[in-house]
Amino acid sequence: MSIAENIAAFRRMIPERVLLVAVSKTQPANILMQAYEAGQRHFGENKVQELVEKQAVLPGDIQWHFIGHLQTNKVKKIAPFVHLIHSIDSQKLLSEVNRRATENHRVIDVLLQFHIAEEDTKFGFDISEAHTVLNSDEFKAMKNVRIRGVMGMATFTNNRDQIHREFKTLMTYYNTIKSVYFINNGSFNEISMGMTDDMDIAIEEGSTMVRIGTALFGSRQYKTK
Repeated sequence: MSIAENIAAFRRMIPERVLLVAVSKTQPANILMQAYEAGQRHFGENKVQELVEKQAVLPGDIQWHFIGHLQTNKVKKIAPFVHLIHSIDSQKLLSEVNRRATENHRVIDVLLQFHIAEEDTKFGFDISEAHTVLNSDEFKAMKNVRIRGVMGMATFTNNRDQIHREFKTLMTYYNTIKSVYFINNGSFNEISMGMTDDMDIAIEEGSTMVRIGTALFGSRQYKTK
């Protein structure tokens, strides 16, 4: 099937409440344009330089999501335009995003990334660390970041019960943080969880945002040296 047909198929599969983020990492701009022409506007990238290069040549109404591990020294490159950063995993990073957003006269939307996988290869807060950040005077003074919700990645496994358990954990974190810090804040409403192989479980467990790559675009296109 074509990229347009793949996008249409996914839109039929997912509820209207769930946003489809097309993970376009390693894909060239002309491939992204095929998705854009099919109506896709939300794209996810995990490398800062690749994101900056694509943003410069693709239509200005694209909503760019940064979904990878973000180094503090690279925040400044995406701060002028990024739509949503999914991967805030430290107070230091959150502070830097606030600083760069202030410089650009913006409020940048972010998600708190939690480590929910039963493996050591994923970044993210645990719940006690998140409480420490959200209770801190430093966070309370930040005016140019807006925490929209949470993000997490399940273990790469065929054990569906385990994936259910991990996504339930993320939902518990979301509900806890919502009730304690954002009870009257309607903008805290996003749960970014689910990729191609576990999307159905994520949606069942309450995801509002799924990140789909190879199922839309085919195999990743790595540059040859």
